Amino acid sequence: MGMNKIYKREDLIPIIEEHKKNGKKVVFTNGCFDILHIGHASYLSEAKALGDILIIAVNNDASIKRLKGESRPINTHGDRMGLLSFLECADYVVGFGEDKAIDTILLYKPDIYVKGGDLKVDDIPETPTVRSYGGEVKTLSLFEGHSSTNIIEKINKK
Repeated sequence: MGMNKIYKREDLIPIIEEHKKNGKKVVFTNGCFDILHIGHASYLSEAKALGDILIIAVNNDASIKRLKGESRPINTHGDRMGLLSFLECADYVVGFGEDKAIDTILLYKPDIYVKGGDLKVDDIPETPTVRSYGGEVKTLSLFEGHSSTNIIEKINKK
């Protein structure tokens, strides 16, 4: 349990291939997960329910700075990955440094790629890549009003 769910990207490839050979449905999602909150927990539980294996890919600190600005992330990459690894729904946690998860998706070719419902499937940059090998892209409902950005803004106002 916990930290033993964290893998280097390349080390996870043969494990995922073995799961697929055994008929397991692989679900993949990615994000910053800077300040873990109820919206993340709900989303990740819902993602896990779509298949047998859930891989969570976590943006490294440099990519979050590019995506969210110099004041982010609040928590380090190691801390964010560690916290996610303790969630029951997480089977594997990996880090990545690209702004989009395309290269990581191509390593595992998950059956289902999941993102939050704030985007339409056709607007997700990774959708063409997932569809290119026959995978499926799904969006899940958002837990309204909950985001790391909202939490940080609330703290800054106090």
